[in-house]
Amino acid sequence: MENATGAARDVRYRTCPLCEAMCGLELEIEGDRVVRLRPDDADVWSKGYVCPKGATIPQLHADPDRLRVPLIRDGASWREATWDEAFARCAELLGGVLERHGKSAVSAYIGNPTAHNFSLARYVGLFMGLSQLPVIYSAGTVDQWPKNVSCMLMYGHMWWIPTPDVQRTQYWMILGGNPQASQGSLLACPDLLGEIDRIRARGGKTVVVDPRRTGTADRADEWVPIVPGTDAAFLLAICNVLFAENLVRLGDLVDLVSGVDEIRTAAAAFTPERVAETCRIPADTIRRLAREIAAAPSAAVYGRIGLCNQEFGTLASALIDVVNVLTGNFDRPGGLMFGNPIAWSVNSLPNPEFASGLEFGRWKTRVRGAAEVLGQAPLSCMAEEIATPGEGRIRALITIAGNPVISAPDAARLDAALPQLECMISIDNYLNETTRHAHVILPGLSPLEQPHFDDLIAMWAVRSAGNYSPPVFPPAPGRPAEWEILLKLGALAGGMTLEQIDVAAIDDGYLAALAMAQGIDAAKILPLYEGRGPERLLDLQIRSGPFGDRYGERASGLTLQSFVDAPHGIDMGPLVPRLRDILSTPSGKLELAPPYILADVPRLRARLDRKVAGLLLVSRRHLRSNNSWMHNLEPLVRGRDRCTLLVHPEDARAKALADGALARVTSEAGSVVVPVRISDEMMPGVVSLPHGWGHDKEGTRLGVARQYAGVNSNILSPGRLVDPLSNNAVVNGIEVEVAPAG
Repeated sequence: MENATGAARDVRYRTCPLCEAMCGLELEIEGDRVVRLRPDDADVWSKGYVCPKGATIPQLHADPDRLRVPLIRDGASWREATWDEAFARCAELLGGVLERHGKSAVSAYIGNPTAHNFSLARYVGLFMGLSQLPVIYSAGTVDQWPKNVSCMLMYGHMWWIPTPDVQRTQYWMILGGNPQASQGSLLACPDLLGEIDRIRARGGKTVVVDPRRTGTADRADEWVPIVPGTDAAFLLAICNVLFAENLVRLGDLVDLVSGVDEIRTAAAAFTPERVAETCRIPADTIRRLAREIAAAPSAAVYGRIGLCNQEFGTLASALIDVVNVLTGNFDRPGGLMFGNPIAWSVNSLPNPEFASGLEFGRWKTRVRGAAEVLGQAPLSCMAEEIATPGEGRIRALITIAGNPVISAPDAARLDAALPQLECMISIDNYLNETTRHAHVILPGLSPLEQPHFDDLIAMWAVRSAGNYSPPVFPPAPGRPAEWEILLKLGALAGGMTLEQIDVAAIDDGYLAALAMAQGIDAAKILPLYEGRGPERLLDLQIRSGPFGDRYGERASGLTLQSFVDAPHGIDMGPLVPRLRDILSTPSGKLELAPPYILADVPRLRARLDRKVAGLLLVSRRHLRSNNSWMHNLEPLVRGRDRCTLLVHPEDARAKALADGALARVTSEAGSVVVPVRISDEMMPGVVSLPHGWGHDKEGTRLGVARQYAGVNSNILSPGRLVDPLSNNAVVNGIEVEVAPAG
């Protein structure tokens, strides 16, 4: 292809890594620039669909604020450094903390973008294994830990999370999710709004249960407003109707399901009339919805982040699956199904940490005494563990692709605590609100400088499809990939010196261990590879996956080369029933009513009688945003101010709030001042602020984000509020006071 002047242009095809939609892109390259980007109409997965985020990948690559070389702090200023200098400084800082305070003084934080990065997603587990840090924090306890807990107890694996088969369902109920903005979450499917239209076209129906009439609700057939944090009560009332009206149908799972009677007993007190006032959903509506789910030829009930980061996150998340099981809509086409990835994810392997059995509360945090759940403590504990003197105080912190000063509950406390660290090292592409506190920043590559192939996201995909993207531009000579950075930092945190670290040997051992887990002789396959790193690991993932060639055992099986030769991807078809293969509970049954989860029902019963004094605050997200890490791109943030407080007209009149005027929002944790937008998209009694904003901190290098700073909603999130079963933060359903700003 040539441009208007006759210069050659190179056309490349690539999967967007910025969210779970995994859209295919067509890029025209001229020299070292992307001169044109459009959807890849031939992509087997997205078929020409793309959202606004994917269109900004060239700007993300070219962003002048994106770090290209390491930064080392010198007092209050920064200096650029070579990689050797940067790693030497990391070794000095970490070694000093280990010598003075021991391993208990070192911790790490793993951010959300890790799951979308080709290197980080495959090697962060090895970092944890090398470092052997006693406590690691992550975005998981703000995002989805209740789903991990419920799936671990119900199916025996924390990362096999069933997803709605929306492309074949006749009835889709969405609770606490907004695919119009998220493009899917723990659900990978392109053009989800289009899928709603297609459900309707084949005679089906989509219902959205949410405190806000979201963009998804606007596209759906019915919007059912619900009081934040009461979803578990609503779902138990659905179960109550199913039992009372003899609508329970287990179908093909009748021999696999345990705990039906326990669910019947738990739901007995949650009649539609009993929960109606608490949820603010009429009893007749609850009964009708239960009947519709049961009567549909196929149905998928789906709950996402609004169910996870609330007061009863684990109970609500488990009950989503319970309703699907009771109505015969589990592990069958059109219902809730498990993904079948072409390339298995490292996360899909059995966790050796639980080889001798599952146990919660194996340790407790030093300050608060919060009990461990699946290896995690509440993220809000990190600030107090840094700031509180005493044995075991965090003195060194490694952050990996995260910005917890924005995303952590009680964010102001963490922002005040981080300067007290003796060592902070960040793997990050930006000098942002969190990394401005670091002593060393180690930048990763841009999305266009590294390969891509989704594996973790594919665990929640509606089809068995994959697409390999080679790098578009070569990284600068001598730049390590993120996987190499992780290995060095993990080994340093584990007590090794730089001279002792042999990255190649560590990586060879990692590949050998993963091959062995798949029943493959590592000695036979290691000589097949010239290079090291995630690409040869990807080849192993594909070849030993469900459609792979197993290194020649299956003549027609897939390899990485198969995808190199198919730039638009390969689709191996829709989902198939997999429960019998995945199920690994001690009993060998699908545990519908784990005692650990049902023990929370009395607390939920008590909630039915509790009155809410003020307004309830919920979060929200925009199509052009993914948490805090895309706000430095002008095309994604310009236009109408999106960091506003949504208020229902009745509440605005009661509080004397004016559209466009400033209001002060106050919780027990803090206070922010934000513009008001009056809209009947909110149900009365509930207000909404978007998350991921608050880019007004001094010391960052985020030129665009600072112009559209907004306010940080997590200043309002009390760190003490967690779902006790999962340690997940409660950031939806917080009681707040709202008044005109003076």
